[in-house]
Amino acid sequence: MISLNSKMITEAVKIKLDKIDIEVVQKDIKNVHLSVYPPNGRVRVSAPESMALDMVRIFVISKSGWIKKQQQKFRAQEREVPMECIDREPHYFNGKRYLLSVIEKNAVPQVKLCHSEIVLQIRPDANKAKRRSVLDQWYRHELKSMVSPLVTKWEKKMNVSVTQFTIRKMKTRWGSCSPLSCTIRINLDLVRKPPEYLEYIVVHELVHLLEPSHNSRFVALMDKFLPKWRFYREGLNSLPVRHEY
Repeated sequence: MISLNSKMITEAVKIKLDKIDIEVVQKDIKNVHLSVYPPNGRVRVSAPESMALDMVRIFVISKSGWIKKQQQKFRAQEREVPMECIDREPHYFNGKRYLLSVIEKNAVPQVKLCHSEIVLQIRPDANKAKRRSVLDQWYRHELKSMVSPLVTKWEKKMNVSVTQFTIRKMKTRWGSCSPLSCTIRINLDLVRKPPEYLEYIVVHELVHLLEPSHNSRFVALMDKFLPKWRFYREGLNSLPVRHEY
């Protein structure tokens, strides 16, 4: 049983300043929090409920230089070449590089790891979309098997309880959390990244069950449970971004 912070979050509004789209959420908090998220530089402001929208605009204008610098950093980030799912193509799993071995066979499609290869068995008439779908299903299954023990491990450490976790394709987030329903969502692309980055995201989202905001209490909890979290965040956000997401 956990005690959730009962702060009410109002519906987000969108504002536009100097061609920058900004999501503004007003909450029962004391300070303004500004965030720029990879991979596309999405901007989000959390502001006190009593703060007028005009004051939020002034705050964002004062930080416009920093926002543009962060967005430029993300946009200059290396991007992975779109996958064609052809033989000898490089693919990643759990932070390691594998070559794809495509076997055309009139049988049920399947994927398995074999030494330095990811073996994709597919029907001869399968197009690129079908090949990607089969690979994604395998990646999704593997990621679920990795996330489940991590959630169990950190539930015990934090004394929290997750009612459900789901795997999703996400364009701008590595994960998300709904504190009221005690559910978390994990980006499917994390299955390709080193395992320590996956654990960092799981910890990050579970900490939101204790503190929904990215405030000083959230930072203190992250420092307590995962002291190297900043190192993992920097490493994860420096990795190549996938085109097709």
